[in-house]
This record gives sequence, structure tokens and C-alpha cells, in this order.
Amino acid sequence: MSRKDELFLLSIFMATADPETIPEELVEKEAYSVWAIPPDEVVTRLKKLMEGLRAEFGGPQFEPHATVVKAISLTPEDALNKFRSACEGLKAFNATIDRLATGTCLYLLIHPTTELAEACSHCSGHFGYKRSTPYMPHLSILYADLTENEMKKAEERANILDDSLSGLSFPITRLALYKTDPEDKTLKSWEKIAECSLQPK
Repeated sequence: MSRKDELFLLSIFMATADPETIPEELVEKEAYSVWAIPPDEVVTRLKKLMEGLRAEFGGPQFEPHATVVKAISLTPEDALNKFRSACEGLKAFNATIDRLATGTCLYLLIHPTTELAEACSHCSGHFGYKRSTPYMPHLSILYADLTENEMKKAEERANILDDSLSGLSFPITRLALYKTDPEDKTLKSWEKIAECSLQPK
């Protein structure tokens, strides 16, 4: 049987089979991430800053967030189940912005508190995510292919657009599960799949 015939038969099987009887290895996996979502008023403030930076330096549009679990390859059902499981019993926690910083992107460094590290470790455990480097919580505000000099200018511009973000504290009461294809540099395929509210502190 040719590869074409195999794919044709597989497509018929996938279209007619009960989803629960399809072997897991045949279900297409995608990249999923868990994000910590700031309160609405902080999101609004950050979006204004991000729009100002994009207008000058380009780059794709994305929602303000702090990544808790980086992109991991899972089936849609598995990702949702792991997310719901991770949210159970997890309490809200505080985040405080330390300062602006640059690297592969322009971001706001978040103070690495114990409760933040514990929330990250809790979620990573549920997703089976093994971190290769220490957790560095941050809020990205500009993804753009810039030279080091251009990134420095973007940092200076960010300080002009909003110079009072350092020291800003806010509660994280929501986590979201996002589909985040790392190959998509436009980020247009990035999509929110689910959101959960955390238990009050």
C-alpha cells in the first residue's frame, strides 16, 4: 500500500472514529503555554505602551502576559486536562515589576518571589515541563528583530512612554492556556484556549 493510500485510509478513520478510540500517537500535537494574566487595568496600560513601541519599531501584536509554562507539545485534550488540573487549588499571587530589560526582546523583569516560583513549579509539574534554566519571570512588551543599538533605543522609548512601571505591584488572579506555535513569528496563530480564576489568597 502506498503512503498516499495509507493517508487516505487514516483520514477516513479519523473522520469516522469515536475521538476517544483514536490512538494518542495519531492525534496531532501542538505547542501550548500557560500564561499569568495581569489585571485588566494593568493590561490596558501595557497595551498602550506596546502599541507605542510597535508604531516605532514594528513587531507582532500579542497579549500582555508572564509565561508560567513555556511552549510544550501536547494533544488538545491533554493540554486542557493538564491546565484544569494545574489550576485546581492554586492560589492567586502578587507580581512586582523590577525594571525594564533587553535580550532577544524588550521586557519588564518581575521580582522572583517564592510564591511566584512555587506557582511556576506547581504548573510545570502538572505539565511535565522540565526547565533547563532558572525561572526568570517577565512581561515581554516588544518582540522585534532589532540590533542591539535599536533595542537600546526601544528601551529608552519605553521609559518615555511610561516611566513609572518599575515597582508596580499587582495581583495575578488568572491563568490562561494559549496555543503558541514557536515557528509562527507573526503570532497570528496564537490563540487563547481556556482561562481559569485562581483561589483568593
